[in-house]
Amino acid sequence: MTVTQTPRIQFKSLESEGLDAHVGNTPLLPLRRVTLGLPPLVKVFAKAEWFNPGGSVKDRPALNIIRTALANGDLLPGKRLLDSTSGNMGIAYATFGAALGISVTLCVPANASPERITILRALGAELVLTDPSEGSDGAMLAARQMAVEKPDLYWYANQYNNPANWQAHYQTTGPEIVSQTNGQVTHFVAGLGTSGTLMGAGRYLREQLPHIKIISFQPDAPFHGLEGLKHMPSAIKPGIYDESIAGQPLEVQTEAAHEMVRRLAREEGLFVGISSGAALVAALEAASQLKEGVVVTIFPDAGYKYLSDKALWQTK
Repeated sequence: MTVTQTPRIQFKSLESEGLDAHVGNTPLLPLRRVTLGLPPLVKVFAKAEWFNPGGSVKDRPALNIIRTALANGDLLPGKRLLDSTSGNMGIAYATFGAALGISVTLCVPANASPERITILRALGAELVLTDPSEGSDGAMLAARQMAVEKPDLYWYANQYNNPANWQAHYQTTGPEIVSQTNGQVTHFVAGLGTSGTLMGAGRYLREQLPHIKIISFQPDAPFHGLEGLKHMPSAIKPGIYDESIAGQPLEVQTEAAHEMVRRLAREEGLFVGISSGAALVAALEAASQLKEGVVVTIFPDAGYKYLSDKALWQTK
């Protein structure tokens, strides 16, 4: 299959030639060595989302949430953008906030990687560190409480329940995949965190390619090391989550994701984050059931924000 570059699909520009003009149109990478055990007519590709200005897939929804709020008059001058995040969404908010002069306050679990905390502070975000044992749900509840207590100070972006989240992927990620595969994609695999990527891209792909199979994945247990992903049965389900699109999620073990991160670095030359490793574990599981097909997944970010995670980089 010949993979082509899609024409740039842009959000409505907030600033001419600003950072927003460079969100999306990320490369679709063929995976060759980690897929050697698959039948020759099965191909696996990954969208390299670290090419976005803020370094992750979260640039897409963050920009669309901000753009929509400004257009609707919700994010007024003098108000601070408030949301919860495990890291990447916060970095995206802070990136565009700094570029556009928007103040940003973020509730973040205190055990987020030091690299993420440092990046957020460098970008000027105000951080409220929450109980690490409560994870992303605890950060979400803290942000909700702050929004209720000080409605004149904060505009609550509410990424888990904001339709602008999944709409970003409907408008950009889905069309890019169709274009870059010449409409030949047969399976789309994405993880469940806010669920925006799967909900948005999945909806678009189903509309354009009725034959496509949408496959979701999640951690295999409530307590896990897959930052940014949710174990849906034990978590607060996002308001934008639709089980009819997600189906029955595949389950990925933290250790398997860690091993895949190391394999991608050594076998493909791709230095990716933990959720990217989990994505490929799920994509290969789906691909192993096929005789032919084109499987596309999302690599949300690169590995630089995880360098302090000693368990991730330990080798036998």
